[in-house]
Order: sequence, then C-alpha cells, then structure tokens
Amino acid sequence: MLRRRTAILVVTELFMAALLLSLVTHSSGVVHNDAARNIWIPPELTMPVQLQVAYNDERIFFRYRWPAKQPHVLTDLLRYSDGKWQRQLRTPVGSDPDGIYEDRLAMMVDDGSVPEFQRYGGYITVGADMRDFTGSGADAAHRRKYLPASRSDPGDWYSIVDARTLDAQRRAGYFLDLWHWRAHLSNPLGRSDDQHIAWYRLYDSGEPLSVGNWDADSGQPRWMFDPARDGVRALRWEDVAAGHGDVRGPYYLSAATAVPFDAAHEWREGDVIPGQVLREPSGSRDEIRVQGQGRWAGGQWDVTLVRALDTGHPLEDKVLRDQGVYSIALSVHRDARASRWHYVSLPLQLGLGRQAELMATRFTGDTPDWDRVDPLELTLFYPGQVSWKHLSSARHAGSKYIAKGVPVKYRHKERQLAQYGVEIEFDREIRRHWALSLVAGVLLVASFVFSVSLLFRHRGD
Repeated sequence: MLRRRTAILVVTELFMAALLLSLVTHSSGVVHNDAARNIWIPPELTMPVQLQVAYNDERIFFRYRWPAKQPHVLTDLLRYSDGKWQRQLRTPVGSDPDGIYEDRLAMMVDDGSVPEFQRYGGYITVGADMRDFTGSGADAAHRRKYLPASRSDPGDWYSIVDARTLDAQRRAGYFLDLWHWRAHLSNPLGRSDDQHIAWYRLYDSGEPLSVGNWDADSGQPRWMFDPARDGVRALRWEDVAAGHGDVRGPYYLSAATAVPFDAAHEWREGDVIPGQVLREPSGSRDEIRVQGQGRWAGGQWDVTLVRALDTGHPLEDKVLRDQGVYSIALSVHRDARASRWHYVSLPLQLGLGRQAELMATRFTGDTPDWDRVDPLELTLFYPGQVSWKHLSSARHAGSKYIAKGVPVKYRHKERQLAQYGVEIEFDREIRRHWALSLVAGVLLVASFVFSVSLLFRHRGD
C-alpha cells in the first residue's frame, strides 16, 4: 500500500512538473531586444508611405510622404567633451538614444535588366552575414548590398566574379539605380545622393555631396560655423540631443559659408560641430534634385525628388522612357535608426504611359499639379535579418516557389513578412522553445496516462 501511494505521489508530482513546464514554455516569450547580438525590434513593424509620380518630356517627379513623430536632421557630430574634441559617429542598434541619426529615404529602380528584383525586391541585395547581422563580427563592416550574379556563389561575399564579367554585367544593365535622400547630408543642398548596386553598393561618378570635417592628426574639426553670419561657432549638445535641434537654425556646415576652425577659442563642454561639410556635387552624383526642399510638418515628411529621364550616364542611372514599365522599391529610416533598422517595400511596377500597379501621370509644363496626380498608399515593413541565401535555401519553406520564380507578393503580405523577419531574428530561441514545448508535452501526456492507469489499478485492488 505504501509503495502504491508513493508511486501515485511521484507520478502526480511528475504530472504537475510537466504541466508547469508546458505552461512556462508556452507562455514565455522569446522576443526581446539584445544589443550584444545586434537585435532590436521596432515597436511598429509596418509603416505607411504615400507615393505620387508624374513626368513630362524631360523629367520625372516622385513625391513621397510618410509619418515621423519628429524630424531627425543630424548625423556624424564632433563634440567637445572632457577637454577634447571627440567624434560622435556611431551606428546605433535600433533608435539612437540621443536622437543623433538623420531620417532617410531610398529608392531602387530597375528597367527589367535584373529580373529577380521585380519579383523579390531588395531581398536579392542582402547577402549572408551582412554587417550588423547577429554574429557577423567586426570584419563584416564592409559587407554591404550586392547582386547575386556578381558572385560565383551568391551566398559567399568573397566569391566575386572576375572584373571582365562584372564589366559585361554593367554594360548589359545588370545594376540597380539607387536614389538616396538624407535629411542632413543631402536635403539642405536640395539634392538626393545618386548611387547604384552591382557587385557592391557604389557611388555614382563625380564629386560627393560632403567632405569629412574631422582632422585625425590634430584631433579637432577643420571647419566651424561663421559667428558673424550664423551667430554661433558651434551648436550645444543639450539642444541637439534627443532630437530637440531647431531645424530652422544652423544645423549643417556648408563649404560656402563655413570658416576655418579656431583652435584658440575657449571651447565649452558640450559644444558640437557637424562632422561633415556639405558642398555642391558634380557629374552623375548631381543628377537627382529635390523640388523645393524636403519638409517636415505636422508629424509628416514631404519630399519630392526630380531627375532627368535620361541623365546621360547609362552605366550608373537607369534610362526612363515614355511607354516603359519599371520596377521600384522603397526604404525609409526614421526615429533615429541607422543601418538595417529601417522599413522596406515590396517591389512595385511603375508604368510611364503603360498599365502598371502605379501609373505615372503625364503633364505639360515645368512642374506637376499634384492635386491631379493619383496617390498610391504603400505599406513598408521591417525586414529583419532575412538574407537572399536563406530565402534560396532548403531551410526556407518557400524556396521551391523562389526556384520557380513566383513573386513574393503572390504569397505574402507585408505584415506576414515583418513577422517572419522577427522570427528569423530569434530562430535559435524559437527552435529551442519548440523543443522544450515538445518535451513538456510528451512528459505531460505520459505522466497523465501513467497516473490514470495507477488510479484505476488502485480502485480495482
């Protein structure tokens, strides 16, 4: 009798332990921020963008509007602290706590020469172990976007094909045109930087929009604000931190107005000078302009970019023509987030006089009447650490559809892709959690069956 009671007690305790383990494994979450592993999940996994497109015989206009709680127009600062100048340049994991990272918008454009892009968008440019991926290491700082055919093994960063093949790919149009608007480093000049993606994320030819203001040899800035013109030599940290800078005042240095740095001046703790000096670009870098200037008001950015249909740089810019259909994809950085902590869109078909998902409005004159241009409401999503290598591998359940060329939008919505991005961030934890849940479930069932069998045997006796 004592042995039977002891057995029933042990089985009951085993049942309760298994039940508790099952409850714990099913009720505890695995999603949490972990800066040490470059993981930070945005509180909002999707965001809206409104897009309007218009064109005339010579130029094309893109008008973008998206919500942002406040504007972030500063990046790469030089700060006087502890009696010396220090560079504040950093890539935050998620939102920068001091709000020191500029808002950005980027758009990739293709004319059909990169067929994977019109089906899978920016996913094809994300290789394995990219910078700021979990476990990528410090040596991954140079790993940026590239196109799959530029590698003999698309999942291996170092397997770049030979220079002759890369040149042939470029001449065949195998590159993505990249428009890159930045609230600090391009908007004050009324410009958007012009880049392209081929074997790497490359700058177009010509002089850049900015030059560095940090003199590493002397450990101090090269230039400062002109006190006679701007009223200050430097900004104050308490004014710019946490995004409280007044965008109507001086917040950027221009080569046309900056003056040489005065090392003899009595600098104060918390003085701040921009780490880049803006200047007029040239060549292909100077092809994308901002109509007016990007404006933030009432919790929303309103930015209009304009470019010639044919810039005369066919190896760096996609030539756009009436009756053409093109693929585009957008990304937005907001809330002081850098690197991969952005929102992206699915690829979108743009028609110039042709039927497409988004029809550009043709107009006559110099500028479009936006009231007559139909807007398209897009949903951008957080992509996580989903690489092209992963999507093409057997670990991805949809790889068979990718092998068949089925476009991503035929099988997934933006919200699903955002959730999948989060799941990939915690793939290891989710698998471990699933295994614990499985073990707990088996123990729970086994202990329940065993305890019931003992109970009936006890009643029978």
